Amino acid sequence: MRDLNRDLEYRFTYTVPEDRTVPYLLPESSEFQAMPRVLASGFMIGIIEWACIKAVNPYLDWPKEQTVGIGFNLTHSAATPPGMTVTINVKLLKVEGRKLTFQIEAFDEVDTISEGIHERFIIYPDKFAAKMEQKLLKKGPASAKP
Repeated sequence: MRDLNRDLEYRFTYTVPEDRTVPYLLPESSEFQAMPRVLASGFMIGIIEWACIKAVNPYLDWPKEQTVGIGFNLTHSAATPPGMTVTINVKLLKVEGRKLTFQIEAFDEVDTISEGIHERFIIYPDKFAAKMEQKLLKKGPASAKP
């Protein structure tokens, strides 16, 4: 990580396709299938994560350093139909070791759709993958345990 400081701001735009609407979030959910075709909250969070990744990657040794989402305190205050463009404004508020805290504002062409805080953590993918492998080994054979 180099020269990553709280002055970092980034703007990201994304045009919402049909397959980022609620019925596509979990196609196996009959409840989601009956819901309106608007940007799903889960996809909105993914777009916000993507904006933050794009903002910090120039300051990381990508792909040897990456970030993962660890905290989400975001509203989803307005629905966005497919075809509209969403603009995400991110501002880095804090750098605490490898923890990054962002202020988020997101708009479609008519409304503010999200505001809040998103936290990310810088990881080293090889070490991260090794930890996940250890977690799977601890889990053992497939079982009904959560």
